[in-house]
Formats: sequence, C-alpha cells, structure tokens
Amino acid sequence: MKKHLFILLVLICTGCFLASAKVPSAPALKFYPANNKYIQYTGRIDYSDQLKPRFWSSGVYIKMRFKGKGCEITVNDEMLYGNSHNYINIAVDDEKPYRVQTTDLTDNFKIGGNLSDKPHIITICKDTEAGIGYLEFVGIKCEKLLPMPARPKRKIEFIGTTITCGADLDRSLYPCNFGEWYAHHNAYMSYGAVTARNLGAEWQITAISGIGLTNSCCNIPIMPEAFDKISMRTDSLQWNFSAYQPDVVSICLGESDGATALDSTAFCGAYVNFINDLRRYYPRSEIICLNIPTGDVRLNAAMKRYVVGISDYMEANGDTKVHPYSITKTYTSGCNDHPDMGDHSMIATELTEYIRKLKKWKER
Repeated sequence: MKKHLFILLVLICTGCFLASAKVPSAPALKFYPANNKYIQYTGRIDYSDQLKPRFWSSGVYIKMRFKGKGCEITVNDEMLYGNSHNYINIAVDDEKPYRVQTTDLTDNFKIGGNLSDKPHIITICKDTEAGIGYLEFVGIKCEKLLPMPARPKRKIEFIGTTITCGADLDRSLYPCNFGEWYAHHNAYMSYGAVTARNLGAEWQITAISGIGLTNSCCNIPIMPEAFDKISMRTDSLQWNFSAYQPDVVSICLGESDGATALDSTAFCGAYVNFINDLRRYYPRSEIICLNIPTGDVRLNAAMKRYVVGISDYMEANGDTKVHPYSITKTYTSGCNDHPDMGDHSMIATELTEYIRKLKKWKER
C-alpha cells in the first residue's frame, strides 16, 4: 500500500512540474505597412497613397523577404460592381504557387505557419485583369521583414490582349463555362511571366482581354490610346515610363481586332505607328513582333506574314531592333480555344530560347 502511495505521489509531483514548465510561445508578428522600404513592387502602380499602392493590371507583383514560419498579408479589393473579387497568386520561395480569391473590401491572407524558421521570399501577383477592378496592398505581418536581394537587371514587357494577360488558362477551380468569367485568369502562370522567370528577368504585363491595335471590343480603348496609362481599362492615370525601361518588349496583338486585322494596309500601318510611338518611351529596347497562333486559320496566316513585313519595313527605315517571331504550334487547350496552363508553359519555353539568343543572355 505504501509503495502504491509513493508511486502516486511521484506521478502527481511530476505532473505538477510539467504543468509549471513554460511552453515557448510563438514569436509576436509585427505589422509592416505598404510603404516599407523592404517591400519590392513591380508593375504599373498608382502610388498616390503610399500606404495603399493601387494597381489594376494583371501580372503586377510584390515581393517580400521575411524571417519566421509564416506571415499574413492585407489587401483591399475595389469590389467592382459590388461583386467582383480578384484572384491573387501566392508563391513562397521555390514552392508551387497557389491562387486565392478576395471575398471582401479588405482581406487578410495567412501564408505558411509551418515553414522552416529561416528567411523566406514571398511573391504575390494579381492574376485578374483591369476589368475586375483594382487591388491595394496594405501591408504584411511577420516576425521580421528583411531586405530583398538586388533586383534582376533584366527586364521584359509583354504587350498584348487575352492570351497575354493570362485569361482562360486555369481550370484548377472551375471547368470552362463555369464560375465567373475571370475565374480562369492566372497571370502568374501566363507565358510572359513564365518566360521572364525562365530568364531571371523582371516582367511587366501590359494587356487586357479584348484590346486591339485598330479595334477593341466592349468599349475598351485601342492599345495606342491606352498604352501610356496605369489602368488601360479606364484610360485614365498616366504611367511614368522612366520607372521601367525594358530590355525587351514583346508585342502580341491582332487576335482581338476582328475582321480589321485582315486589312493588311490598315493593320500593318497601325502596327508601324505603334512601334514608332513605343520608340519615344523605349529608344534602346529590342522589340519582338510576336505571333501566337489561334484557332483562326486565316488570321494565323495573315499575322505570320505581317510580323515579318513589319520588321522588314522598320529595318529599311533605320530601326534594326525590331524582330518577327511566330510560335511554331497552335495552342487551344484552354477555355474559349485559348492556351491552357500547359500550353502557356510550352509557349514560354520556345519564347525563352528565342529571347536568350536574341539578347545573348547566359542561363541562370
């Protein structure tokens, strides 16, 4: 009996000791506002309110480096028409990116939580285009925000329409013809963004669905009228071109022009004028007249001829930095006969090699 009482007493004392032992608490998270010098922004952004930088375009991205097992970001959504909710891509280090969707005017997204306790780099990218409304970045909560590595020296800009802005490529949440019309947008995995990452370059996507060179749908301004704006959909705030001077500019237009794209004189004349306008902003950039074949056989044949003819014309008139390139295959596996994510990856692989050779960029 005494032996049993002794064992019981030992167990009770041991339990009391364990209960009194302090369990390490998780480090407190500190809020860092959007104007913190360690937060790195890329894309057409309105900094009128530096505590809430505002951006419309698909492909605008923000990078941050933090210490700890997780973090939390805060974004505001315009909630255009009261019911539009943007999609955002989130990538941590080299892990597979994932999409989230806003649900309110202000959203907080917890990221990680069980990451290794070391520095991490997070990238958040606006997947949806200007027609879904703007986002504002408010800030990040983390254990400690750290300086980012130096920006890549290489810069590329991708000018285009539906394919270029990343529409119709992502069926991970909804099959085609289900969900909101923008539910299949994924600018982070579009051919432009993937090409840039392949090359170790920054990217800027200057594109919206339905925009054309000579004709646009849905009351959208044509590209020459909208190109110098922060929000191309509303044709409003002026963009400061000194903020981003690309080494390479890729132009992929024509798909949304409709029948007017088949008028070679009108279309090629407008294309040449647009390149001349670009030269005012980008005097040293290599310009690629890119043709990504669509399901329209007549348009494909015409665009393949056009980009060569336009390049030849520019060279004959003294601009030797304009180059034609046509993607070798037609990719229509996504929604509305546009490329899907796998197609975009293959387009990016081909375009990566072309740009690498054009610029003589070594692999990284």
